[in-house]
Amino acid sequence: MPTTSVIDAVLNQHMGSKKNAQFASRQTTLALEKDFALLQDRKYHNQRLDAIRQKQGYIIDMEGVIYDGGHRLLPGAKQFVDFLHTNNKRFFFLTNNSGASPSELKQKLAGLGIDVTEDHFFTSGMATAEFLHSQMPEGGSCYVIGEPCLGDALTAKGFTIDQRNPDYVILGETSTYDYDSLTTAVQLVMQGAKLIATNPDIESLDASGKRVPSCGTFVVIVEEITKTKAFFCGKPSALPMRYAQRVLGTKRENTCIIGDRMDTDIVAGISSEIDSVLVLSGVTAMEDLAPFAYRPYLVLSGVGEIPDSSY
Repeated sequence: MPTTSVIDAVLNQHMGSKKNAQFASRQTTLALEKDFALLQDRKYHNQRLDAIRQKQGYIIDMEGVIYDGGHRLLPGAKQFVDFLHTNNKRFFFLTNNSGASPSELKQKLAGLGIDVTEDHFFTSGMATAEFLHSQMPEGGSCYVIGEPCLGDALTAKGFTIDQRNPDYVILGETSTYDYDSLTTAVQLVMQGAKLIATNPDIESLDASGKRVPSCGTFVVIVEEITKTKAFFCGKPSALPMRYAQRVLGTKRENTCIIGDRMDTDIVAGISSEIDSVLVLSGVTAMEDLAPFAYRPYLVLSGVGEIPDSSY
């Protein structure tokens, strides 16, 4: 069954009833008031939801969309993937997390009761390896802070690991960031190595739902000290989006992207002229939309809203 609609869930949670004096007394910005007003228009919401259901290609984020920070299946996620299979939709999981390989992601979803093949996954680590290969087809050297699968993706494209005089310093997702590794990264960039990052995500959620620093946070440290700017290979870069579109083989107007981050997933959709769907099951809440100058095509409480018995 589809999950509670975002109109009901969000408005009940945030708009509240007249008894909710705390929220009623809170001053909201005009932009936020417009966002809530848009959500209250059920006809408008349902028309756009129906348009998303009729898409042929789906580019889907994973954490905050399919599972939470503790890798627990989110409500309606399995039903959503079943909907994709049943209706012969083309879909592709595009994750900014460089800390897992397609094989590991396949196993993770299998453990959650979702069966998909490895060719349905593309990570920011793979995007990074593809980018470096396009820059140096003959191969090169890298100093890497990240999980083993990031190094594996790079070596598969002809790059070696070098901690003394690399062509590139690569920062990815890992729980092993420490003072020594960041110091080494800073010194190597100061010596002339190019700074590359798998993704710009500043934060993510841990198993308990608390915010924790992510790749982008550590990139800022290196950037500030070295007075350089990193090149990011994950969303919202066009690199992984173009790859996903090539794999799907669908036209832009028949494709959508679904994610939980305004600054990566939604921007990626807008810049690629693909309808974007923001789900509130991850790091973003409705209140977070106010500062942004852009809006998603549709806002849902979760992907469980998408399956419909008529499709």
